[in-house]
Amino acid sequence: MTESTTDAAERPTTASPQRSAGRSAWVFVRDIIVIVVVALLVSFLIKTFLIRSFYIPSPSMEDTLMVNDRIVVNELEPKLIPVHRGDIVVFTDPGDWLGPDDTAPAATAKNPLARGVGDFLTFIGLGTADSDDHLVKRVIGVPGDHVVCCNALGQVSVNGTPLKEPFVASRVEPGDTDSHAFDVTVPPGDLWVLGDNRGNSADSSMHTDLPSGGFVPEKDVVGRAFVITWPISHWTWLTNYPNVFRGISSK
Repeated sequence: MTESTTDAAERPTTASPQRSAGRSAWVFVRDIIVIVVVALLVSFLIKTFLIRSFYIPSPSMEDTLMVNDRIVVNELEPKLIPVHRGDIVVFTDPGDWLGPDDTAPAATAKNPLARGVGDFLTFIGLGTADSDDHLVKRVIGVPGDHVVCCNALGQVSVNGTPLKEPFVASRVEPGDTDSHAFDVTVPPGDLWVLGDNRGNSADSSMHTDLPSGGFVPEKDVVGRAFVITWPISHWTWLTNYPNVFRGISSK
């Protein structure tokens, strides 16, 4: 019996196994590409507006931050949240703070491929290749503060209140104040920053001879460091020691 044209049209057809396998492979690859693109976009947006990773290239913040520690920075401060005394901030060079000897040699020794990968990861927020172009210090004075170093006990004073700084690794000793002396009033829109390792930190006190007077514009601040993420043995939340600065009157 001859099959009718209607019956043949109504009978379902099946694709060849090779064609089905090819289509499944393409759908899988397409989904992976979409996931990767979305993940990179989300990472870039987070890096641009929320948080960012840096590594510590120098001992200026010891013993709070050690060389090669990885930190995460909250970029909402100072964009939306004001900077507070005691905050650890990452900022771009405000002008001639970083000399040619301050660039880590490892950054220039990388081969082009490794450097390119590092730059790309940094661009999307997963790398720390630009850490050598930034500095990290602790905020001691905010706009309007009168900051002085040092009293007879080697203490820094803010608005007439001497600071007891448990985070300082090495402090100025009595009788050795001349080489560390400063007496400044922080201008509007600027910050006065010092390293926790006072004996080995090229901070505001070491740049008073520059046109900036050693002050850091708030607009140069990338964000506030709030956690050490690596190595695991150093993992900790970073505090701004509010008790140290609580009794300071505002100008």
